[in-house]
Amino acid sequence: MSQNAYFDLVSHWRLDAAVPRVWQAIIQTEHWPRWWPGVEGVRRLSDGDAQGVGRQQQISFRTGLGYRLQLVLEVTEVLREERLRARAAGTLAGEGIWLLHQALPEAGGHTDVTFVWRVTLPPGILRWTAPLLAPLFRWNHKRVMRAGRLGLVRYLGLAA
Repeated sequence: MSQNAYFDLVSHWRLDAAVPRVWQAIIQTEHWPRWWPGVEGVRRLSDGDAQGVGRQQQISFRTGLGYRLQLVLEVTEVLREERLRARAAGTLAGEGIWLLHQALPEAGGHTDVTFVWRVTLPPGILRWTAPLLAPLFRWNHKRVMRAGRLGLVRYLGLAA
Protein backbone atom coordinates (compact mmCIF):
# COMPACT_ATOMS: atom_id res chain seq x y z
CA MET A 1 0.00 0.00 0.00
CA SER A 2 1.42 3.40 -0.93
CA GLN A 3 1.82 6.49 1.21
CA ASN A 4 -1.54 7.62 -0.22
CA ALA A 5 -3.15 4.70 1.57
CA TYR A 6 -6.85 4.29 0.99
CA PHE A 7 -9.30 1.55 1.73
CA ASP A 8 -12.40 0.50 -0.18
CA LEU A 9 -14.71 -1.13 2.31
CA VAL A 10 -18.06 -2.64 1.31
CA SER A 11 -20.78 -3.92 3.63
CA HIS A 12 -24.08 -5.62 2.81
CA TRP A 13 -27.09 -5.78 5.10
CA ARG A 14 -30.35 -7.65 4.45
CA LEU A 15 -33.15 -6.39 6.66
CA ASP A 16 -36.71 -7.70 6.91
CA ALA A 17 -38.22 -4.23 6.71
CA ALA A 18 -39.48 -1.92 3.99
CA VAL A 19 -37.09 0.62 2.49
CA PRO A 20 -38.84 3.68 4.02
CA ARG A 21 -38.25 2.39 7.60
CA VAL A 22 -34.60 1.56 6.90
CA TRP A 23 -34.06 4.86 5.06
CA GLN A 24 -35.41 6.88 7.99
CA ALA A 25 -33.13 5.10 10.45
CA ILE A 26 -30.08 5.74 8.26
CA ILE A 27 -30.75 9.40 7.51
CA GLN A 28 -31.61 10.25 11.13
CA THR A 29 -27.98 10.21 12.18
CA GLU A 30 -28.81 11.92 15.49
CA HIS A 31 -30.44 8.63 16.54
CA TRP A 32 -27.47 6.42 15.62
CA PRO A 33 -26.13 6.38 19.22
CA ARG A 34 -29.45 4.78 20.28
CA TRP A 35 -28.93 1.74 18.10
CA TRP A 36 -25.39 1.64 16.70
CA PRO A 37 -22.85 0.39 19.24
CA GLY A 38 -19.67 2.39 18.91
CA VAL A 39 -21.37 5.61 17.81
CA GLU A 40 -20.75 7.82 20.81
CA GLY A 41 -22.27 11.05 19.62
CA VAL A 42 -23.71 12.96 16.69
CA ARG A 43 -23.91 16.73 16.52
CA ARG A 44 -25.66 18.50 13.67
CA LEU A 45 -23.57 21.35 12.29
CA SER A 46 -25.88 22.50 9.46
CA ASP A 47 -29.17 21.41 7.91
CA GLY A 48 -28.53 21.64 4.18
CA ASP A 49 -31.33 22.04 1.65
CA ALA A 50 -34.84 20.52 1.68
CA GLN A 51 -33.46 17.15 0.50
CA GLY A 52 -30.63 17.23 3.05
CA VAL A 53 -27.85 17.99 0.56
CA GLY A 54 -25.25 20.10 2.34
CA ARG A 55 -26.26 18.82 5.79
CA GLN A 56 -23.22 18.44 8.01
CA GLN A 57 -22.82 16.51 11.21
CA GLN A 58 -19.94 15.60 13.45
CA ILE A 59 -19.93 11.93 14.43
CA SER A 60 -17.74 10.30 17.09
CA PHE A 61 -17.04 6.57 16.84
CA ARG A 62 -15.32 4.25 19.30
CA THR A 63 -13.65 1.32 17.57
CA GLY A 64 -12.84 -2.19 18.70
CA LEU A 65 -9.15 -1.35 18.31
CA GLY A 66 -9.19 1.20 21.11
CA TYR A 67 -9.07 4.36 19.03
CA ARG A 68 -11.73 6.96 18.38
CA LEU A 69 -12.74 8.45 15.07
CA GLN A 70 -14.00 12.00 14.77
CA LEU A 71 -15.65 12.63 11.42
CA VAL A 72 -17.47 15.53 9.88
CA LEU A 73 -19.85 14.16 7.26
CA GLU A 74 -21.38 16.37 4.59
CA VAL A 75 -24.24 14.99 2.53
CA THR A 76 -23.44 15.51 -1.16
CA GLU A 77 -26.24 13.55 -2.85
CA VAL A 78 -29.69 12.32 -1.89
CA LEU A 79 -31.90 10.14 -4.05
CA ARG A 80 -34.73 9.54 -1.59
CA GLU A 81 -34.98 5.96 -0.34
CA GLU A 82 -32.33 4.81 -2.85
CA ARG A 83 -28.97 6.52 -2.37
CA LEU A 84 -27.27 8.74 0.18
CA ARG A 85 -23.73 9.97 -0.46
CA ALA A 86 -21.55 11.89 1.99
CA ARG A 87 -18.03 13.25 2.08
CA ALA A 88 -16.01 12.68 5.26
CA ALA A 89 -13.26 14.76 6.84
CA GLY A 90 -11.52 14.38 10.16
CA THR A 91 -9.65 11.33 11.46
CA LEU A 92 -10.36 9.75 8.07
CA ALA A 93 -11.15 11.47 4.80
CA GLY A 94 -13.20 10.00 2.00
CA GLU A 95 -16.66 9.23 0.78
CA GLY A 96 -19.45 6.92 1.86
CA ILE A 97 -22.48 5.81 -0.13
CA TRP A 98 -25.56 4.06 1.25
CA LEU A 99 -27.54 2.18 -1.41
CA LEU A 100 -30.99 0.74 -0.61
CA HIS A 101 -33.02 -1.67 -2.71
CA GLN A 102 -36.45 -3.13 -1.95
CA ALA A 103 -36.80 -6.79 -2.90
CA LEU A 104 -39.97 -7.83 -4.66
CA PRO A 105 -42.71 -9.25 -2.39
CA GLU A 106 -42.26 -12.71 -3.91
CA ALA A 107 -38.59 -12.50 -2.85
CA GLY A 108 -39.59 -11.69 0.72
CA GLY A 109 -39.94 -7.92 0.53
CA HIS A 110 -36.72 -7.31 2.47
CA THR A 111 -34.42 -4.33 2.04
CA ASP A 112 -30.90 -4.87 0.76
CA VAL A 113 -28.49 -2.21 1.99
CA THR A 114 -25.01 -1.75 0.59
CA PHE A 115 -22.57 0.66 2.17
CA VAL A 116 -19.46 1.58 0.20
CA TRP A 117 -16.81 3.48 2.11
CA ARG A 118 -13.62 4.76 0.51
CA VAL A 119 -11.35 6.37 3.04
CA THR A 120 -7.86 7.81 2.91
CA LEU A 121 -5.78 7.50 6.03
CA PRO A 122 -4.32 10.72 7.41
CA PRO A 123 -0.58 11.34 7.34
CA GLY A 124 1.09 9.89 10.37
CA ILE A 125 0.99 6.64 12.25
CA LEU A 126 -2.21 5.22 10.70
CA ARG A 127 -0.97 5.76 7.14
CA TRP A 128 2.53 4.61 7.98
CA THR A 129 1.26 1.36 9.51
CA ALA A 130 -1.43 0.73 6.85
CA PRO A 131 0.47 -1.93 4.89
CA LEU A 132 1.01 -3.96 8.05
CA LEU A 133 -2.32 -3.28 9.73
CA ALA A 134 -4.66 -3.39 6.70
CA PRO A 135 -6.21 -6.74 7.73
CA LEU A 136 -6.85 -5.36 11.20
CA PHE A 137 -8.45 -2.17 9.81
CA ARG A 138 -10.74 -4.27 7.59
CA TRP A 139 -11.64 -6.55 10.50
CA ASN A 140 -12.48 -3.49 12.60
CA HIS A 141 -14.71 -2.05 9.87
CA LYS A 142 -16.57 -5.36 9.52
CA ARG A 143 -17.03 -5.49 13.28
CA VAL A 144 -18.40 -1.93 13.43
CA MET A 145 -20.77 -2.59 10.52
CA ARG A 146 -21.95 -5.94 11.93
CA ALA A 147 -22.74 -4.23 15.24
CA GLY A 148 -24.59 -1.50 13.30
CA ARG A 149 -26.72 -4.06 11.46
CA LEU A 150 -27.59 -5.93 14.65
CA GLY A 151 -28.37 -2.67 16.44
CA LEU A 152 -30.62 -1.56 13.60
CA VAL A 153 -32.42 -4.91 13.61
CA ARG A 154 -33.19 -4.43 17.33
CA TYR A 155 -34.08 -0.75 16.88
CA LEU A 156 -36.58 -1.59 14.15
CA GLY A 157 -37.95 -4.56 16.14
CA LEU A 158 -37.01 -7.11 13.49
CA ALA A 159 -36.08 -10.75 13.79
CA ALA A 160 -32.32 -11.25 13.68
